[in-house]
Amino acid sequence: MKLEMLMHYIIWKCQDPTTLGATKLNKSLLYSDIFSYVEHGKSITDVVYIKRQFGPVPNPKDFLPARTNLEKEGKIAITKNLYHGMPQYQFVALQRPDISIFTPEEISIVDIVIEKICLNHTTSSINELSHDIIWEAAEIGEEIPLYTYFASRIGEINEEDIRWANSQAKQLGMGR
Repeated sequence: MKLEMLMHYIIWKCQDPTTLGATKLNKSLLYSDIFSYVEHGKSITDVVYIKRQFGPVPNPKDFLPARTNLEKEGKIAITKNLYHGMPQYQFVALQRPDISIFTPEEISIVDIVIEKICLNHTTSSINELSHDIIWEAAEIGEEIPLYTYFASRIGEINEEDIRWANSQAKQLGMGR
């Protein structure tokens, strides 16, 4: 449900359909969840991301039904057009999204992500950015847990990092 609502919000915010194809929609969801996880210890949508050829994407078993529901309910329209000679799914919001389920902090994160991805990146550049060490380490179709993105941060491990990792391990029933 949150995935569907967040997709609707992202499509609403990117009013020019040429700035938000399927790739940028996927990346907007991914980075919103990553930044929320890094800042608050939980994702916004709770969906699983998997490795695909062009980077991590929400699991299609979640993403595709959410997209289909939005279209069936008349909240969005989806077209497939050529953009710079390449096929692109384009999305247009037909209704204002309900964002009451999200916290102000979550919306703030999503707004920043939307601005960076939709306005400052091409599809190619955002794909390249998502091909990081985490993506490289996974196999096609493999789940990429959000906590793995902590490994992509540059820097040394300190005591705070160790305390955090131990607390996460305990919550997952893996700690001492």
